[in-house]
Amino acid sequence: MRFRRSMALATLLMTLFSLAHAAKIPAGSHATVRLNNTLSSATAHKEQAWTGVLTHDITANGKTVAKAGDPVKGKVTFVNRSGRLHKPGELTLRLTSINGETVYSSRVSRKGKSHTKSNATKIGGGAGAGALIGGLAGGGKGAAIGAAAGAGAGTGVAAATGKQEVSIPAESVLTFTITGSK
Repeated sequence: MRFRRSMALATLLMTLFSLAHAAKIPAGSHATVRLNNTLSSATAHKEQAWTGVLTHDITANGKTVAKAGDPVKGKVTFVNRSGRLHKPGELTLRLTSINGETVYSSRVSRKGKSHTKSNATKIGGGAGAGALIGGLAGGGKGAAIGAAAGAGAGTGVAAATGKQEVSIPAESVLTFTITGSK
C-alpha cells in the first residue's frame, strides 16, 4: 500500500515538474503561418480574429515547442479603407496564439497599389483629349476650356474606378517574429 502511494506521489511530482518546465515559444522565434481565410481592407475591422496553421516546426534548446500543422490565431490590428483618389487600403496583422499558447508577435502589414499613376493617366488623358477637341473646335481659347473639361471628366473616371483595397488571400504564407509569450 505504501509503495503504491509513493509511486503515485512520485508520478504526480514528475508531471507537475514537467508542466512547470514545459518549453515556451521563445522571443525571437520565427513563426511562418498559412492563413485559413481571406482578409480585405474593404471588409475587415480592427480586432477581427483570423486563423491559420503553422507551416514549420519551432524549436528551442533543441526541443520542438510547436509543430508544423499546429493551429494559430491572430487578429487584425489596423485597417485603412481605400479612398477613391488617394490613400490605398492597408491591413496590419499580429499573431496571438500558437497551439493554444498566448504569444506576442511583430506585425505584418500589406498595402494596396498607389493611386498616383492610375489617376495621373486618367486625368491627364482626359485633359489632353479635351484640349485637342477644344482646340479643333475653338482655337486657343477652346483648347483651354476643353483641357479643363477633359481633366474634370478624367477626375470623375478616376473617382469612379479608383479604390485600391488590399486583399490577403486564404492560403497566403506570412512570417511573424515572436516577441514574447505567456
